[in-house]
Amino acid sequence: MNPVACATAWDHSPTRRAWILHMAMNVTGLVGWSGGWVVLLGISTYTPNWVAWVFMPYFIYGPYRVLTQLKYFPAAFLMLRILRAYPWQINRDAPRALTRRPEVVGKQYGWFEFPNPACQQQQLPLVFPRHLRRVWWSRRMAPRAKPRLKAEIETIWFAGDPRFIGLVAAPTRRGTAPRRLHVVEQRVGAESGWRFADWGATPEDIERGRRAGVYPVHS
Repeated sequence: MNPVACATAWDHSPTRRAWILHMAMNVTGLVGWSGGWVVLLGISTYTPNWVAWVFMPYFIYGPYRVLTQLKYFPAAFLMLRILRAYPWQINRDAPRALTRRPEVVGKQYGWFEFPNPACQQQQLPLVFPRHLRRVWWSRRMAPRAKPRLKAEIETIWFAGDPRFIGLVAAPTRRGTAPRRLHVVEQRVGAESGWRFADWGATPEDIERGRRAGVYPVHS
């Protein structure tokens, strides 16, 4: 199945399977970390005190991991909204870096550039707004990354609108399905004078962005 031939990325069955697998990993991690904490606590109540001290690193680290796992769920549901609103685009050698963009407001942990749908000559940045699950991408975007790693993101699957929000993914080895799904956001500061209308965004584009989970203030 050709991913770019589908009306939305969600209509592409390998993409649906990729998202379900992504969600299954989130659930497995949450159950594993929380369940492991409860099991070890139960064991420690029926064993000598020194056993509890052996488990202490897990007792301390486990709650942090549970909170981290919970943070993955809002991102996963945001991915779902994007996949249901936009089709896949296949981008080769999309500009990218781990440097800071001065026009971007707030935290940023690397960026991709994609062409403005209303003006293909204009490239707009979308940034990784959070560090969660960014390590895989950072290793391949680093200037000194090995060619083998860089080659894994030479082709990028992109669903979204760079004026608002998007979802990036690396293709599988066969190139038939996405993997490593990650949300990227448009965070160019409004104080720089831009407005969505300046980027050619129509009311229909803005409404589609809202369906994907974006609520732009400046039009």
